[in-house]
Amino acid sequence: MDEAVQAYLDAIPAEHRPLFDRLQALVFRVHPEAQAVISYGMPTYKVGHRRLHVGVWRHGVSIYGWIGRDGGFVDRHPDLRASKGTIHLTPESAAAIGDDEFLELVRSVLHE
Repeated sequence: MDEAVQAYLDAIPAEHRPLFDRLQALVFRVHPEAQAVISYGMPTYKVGHRRLHVGVWRHGVSIYGWIGRDGGFVDRHPDLRASKGTIHLTPESAAAIGDDEFLELVRSVLHE
């Protein structure tokens, strides 16, 4: 793994690491060929021209890069939309969402 990405991962607070690891594992399940790099100061998963940015914030993990390609995720979970291009997940909110929904989000964002 890229050293900058690994440094970011190593710095994630313990209370947010399980959620981050869950999302990262789902990205690689859908796209094992995805490259993880740092972009905009956070891990970014690249597949072709598509990008999915996943960053840690004070209360959890945020997802960026999905605008217009979220597979209906934001419609099903409007309370998780923090701004036009941001999905904020807390460990508690993410625990109520099954992997299948996150997999669909990842597929929708990274599908070429």
